[in-house]
Amino acid sequence: MVHAIRFEKAGGPEVLSWQQVEVGKPGPGHVRLRHTAVGLNYIDTYHRSGLYPLSMPSGLGSEAAGVVEEVGQDVGGLEPGDRVAYAGGPIGAYAESRLVPADRLVPVPAGISDQQAAAMMLKGMTAWYLVRRTHPVKPGETILIHAAAGGVGLIACQWAKHLGATVIGTVGDDDKAAIVKRNGCDHPIVYRREDFVSRVNQITQGRKLPVVYDSVGKDTFYKSLDCLAPLGLMVSFGQSSGAIGPVDIGILAGKGSLFLTRPTLNTYTATREDLLTAARELFQVVESEAVKITVNQTYPLREAARAHRDLEGRKTTGQTVLTI
Repeated sequence: MVHAIRFEKAGGPEVLSWQQVEVGKPGPGHVRLRHTAVGLNYIDTYHRSGLYPLSMPSGLGSEAAGVVEEVGQDVGGLEPGDRVAYAGGPIGAYAESRLVPADRLVPVPAGISDQQAAAMMLKGMTAWYLVRRTHPVKPGETILIHAAAGGVGLIACQWAKHLGATVIGTVGDDDKAAIVKRNGCDHPIVYRREDFVSRVNQITQGRKLPVVYDSVGKDTFYKSLDCLAPLGLMVSFGQSSGAIGPVDIGILAGKGSLFLTRPTLNTYTATREDLLTAARELFQVVESEAVKITVNQTYPLREAARAHRDLEGRKTTGQTVLTI
């Protein structure tokens, strides 16, 4: 028996409990993985709260790093003792050990620590598809990243800066503004005291932007559209402030024939080839130090509820890891 975080019904952090669970032996195409570090992501709070419903009872979490303990039949390229990481796939990463589909695991290079790997797989590959696939950032472009001090935001700011962009980022306070300034954001905007639409117009001298990356949702969606130049792309990839609700797509025509997308990591890494490409390019920019992955907070896995309270209370910055 091992321990895992489980919950019986959707709700606040208090629904999470530390339970003993049976793992068993891996079947065909699966491995038994002993976790060494588990990533904390905002989507975990959506699953816990019921915003993104799960079948109950349920585990939680979608990214981790660890060591292969045992491989099932028809598994090639992996052996006990291998260091691997994953993001996406079956929910249940908040566990000491679990069974994982082998085709969702990627080898972790020697230059990447387990905590770094756990902290960056989901957020880092999300940043990858945002700036490399959804809208490939080009040198000389000016872009806007909301929640720039968050896990995805800090990686995306650094990566976009590395690609030659001028980066504008919204943050909640001056401390977070200082953090993003050190991590590739040229123009931090403290949204509690500045109107980000006005600042974008000022920074771009009225030309506006080719793309906005928005994980905030309800509080920023319509103002984000006002930041886009004609034919610009609105990338809505999260909703930390709440669901946007129904949108009259006619507004896109009125604001300049805008494009709108709601991308997900699962779609962009659905094939093994795309998953390995995402991981390889992410590991490359981290090992080159173009993107720095700093774990700013750690919590024991059994204290996942406290980690969720701090995350939802905007008390965290950058990457957070649950330790085993």
